[in-house]
Amino acid sequence: MSKKLRIGIIGCGGIANGKHMPSLAKLAQVEMAAFCDIEEERAHQAAVKFGSEDAKVYTDYRELLKDATIDVVHVCTPNDSHADITVAALQADKHVMCEKPMAKTAADARRMVEAAKNTNKKLTIGYQNRFRTDSQYLHQLCERGDLGDVYFAKAHAIRRRAVPTWGVFLDKEKQGGGPLIDIGTHALDLTLWMMNNYKPKAVLGSTFHKLGQKKDAANAWGPWDPETFKVEDSAFGFITMQNGATIVLESSWALNSLQTGEAKCTLCGTEGGADMLDGLRINGENFGKLYTNRIDLDAKGVDFYNGETESAADLEARLWIESILNNSDPVVKPEEALVVTEILEAIYQSAQTGETVYF
Repeated sequence: MSKKLRIGIIGCGGIANGKHMPSLAKLAQVEMAAFCDIEEERAHQAAVKFGSEDAKVYTDYRELLKDATIDVVHVCTPNDSHADITVAALQADKHVMCEKPMAKTAADARRMVEAAKNTNKKLTIGYQNRFRTDSQYLHQLCERGDLGDVYFAKAHAIRRRAVPTWGVFLDKEKQGGGPLIDIGTHALDLTLWMMNNYKPKAVLGSTFHKLGQKKDAANAWGPWDPETFKVEDSAFGFITMQNGATIVLESSWALNSLQTGEAKCTLCGTEGGADMLDGLRINGENFGKLYTNRIDLDAKGVDFYNGETESAADLEARLWIESILNNSDPVVKPEEALVVTEILEAIYQSAQTGETVYF
């Protein structure tokens, strides 16, 4: 391919530096040519480290979007700005990869889907956990029908004490919520994708702000400030789908639980079951006996060779860029991410009203 896809990065903070830019830098078909951040120094540092020779730096994303040479935009900003920036980028004739969650509200997420349809540009959401080796393997099993009809599932996003204390994570206005919208979103996306079921019927939810009120608490990143902890510390949802399938979603940043694990799911089908709680395990029945198979995802087979080196983030970036070059659907479709946002919003709404939310 003669011309490289030119990419603009909007938001040069943690997720851009930790995932997007390092993965894009490994792809021969692209170059990062524009960097935008409200802190100019951050955008400048990103341009120096990852940018093309002619890379430009911006503090206003609207100025970046005026550059007709930019083909693709990655939106890596706080949740409350996802929709506005994404819609503006699509209308400026750019393809968009937006970090998860899709948006703060379902109405915003719907605007994004509409904009992608109206502009005929590609839109995807950064659910990188679909690209893990265990997720890819389990999805193939589900697609082949090995589990049969999956009618009960659990979406797990439980941390015992790992509250992110930096950035805007504890700011309800900017984020829209706490662990549910931050990590619960990954677990739910993974579960719906495995089930290939995007038709919710009803949601009952509860959220708690119990441990966030404690001072000098044990925490992976040092104690949080109860004064600024404005979001829930745990949230739970009971989701029924139109076909009767049921999903239990559990999420926490702080919970007195020894069973932890995030971006994982448990699936129970008519022909078999699977879970990601202790590696990837498949269970079922053969010839009147029960079996449990532990899948060896790191089988090397050859000395001194580690097998696949492509990380989930790298695979996500590569397949996204290939979907643009090949004019195919991205792995994460915006319509699927919209359903995730609608369910999360329903859990928050149900928790607030004490009522079941019907779709």
